[in-house]
Amino acid sequence: MTSLDALPERYRVILCDIWGVIHDGVRLYPGSADRLRQWREEGRKVILITNAPRTAEAVEQQLDRIGLPRDAWNGISTSGEAGIAALTAKGPPVGFIGTGTDREILEGRGVRIAENGEFTEFACTGFDDERRTVGEYLMELENLVTRNVLMHCLNPDRIVVRGGETEPCAGALADLYIDLGGRVEWYGKPFPAIYRHALQLAGSPPIEEVIAVGDALQTDILGAAKMGFDAVFVAGGIHAGESFPAEFAERNGLGDWHPVAVVDSLR
Repeated sequence: MTSLDALPERYRVILCDIWGVIHDGVRLYPGSADRLRQWREEGRKVILITNAPRTAEAVEQQLDRIGLPRDAWNGISTSGEAGIAALTAKGPPVGFIGTGTDREILEGRGVRIAENGEFTEFACTGFDDERRTVGEYLMELENLVTRNVLMHCLNPDRIVVRGGETEPCAGALADLYIDLGGRVEWYGKPFPAIYRHALQLAGSPPIEEVIAVGDALQTDILGAAKMGFDAVFVAGGIHAGESFPAEFAERNGLGDWHPVAVVDSLR
């Protein structure tokens, strides 16, 4: 398959990444809304699947602000929903690293955030409102590792592109935490829980009817491959200017797996 215009009819469910495929955090990519609508008009289900550390409702509101029409998708599956489910099942309050907005969202869904340093687990939704480099978190994370505090990473993405500029995400902090000797529970792509939720939203279709679309090799594409899905690699996202790596399958123990198509964008 060399073009999305030739997407085979057997793909009845499309799991489409959002950031880097549909928009850049500021504006829609040209043609992305039209493509999603086309798929729906063809009778396919479009489930947006994202490592956003927020609720599906919060992501929907963001898409409204950016201008994606609501008739372009059937459902939204987020890493935040999976993380919130785990965190609300906890007993004592948990620590928190992230923006004030993300904290409000978690607390609004019943996650108890500790008001002091007495916690044994903490949620990380990403960088906070002031510190914008990984190094600024080093001392705090070193202290948490010393106390053997478990991190719940609600966004495995390492970077995103916002308005043409790259910015780090929670996954970058989780990588540092692991390097320091810390323990991390991951939510979102490439881990199974977010895909199970997405498939439930789509009516639990057979795997052969599912295709994933994404731009991040180690989250979108690796996650799809491990789930046994076919995939389309969108080369115009965070890996812009790079070709699909020939050694990807071998490096990740995927046998002869490869994406069914490599495209620059959804257009």
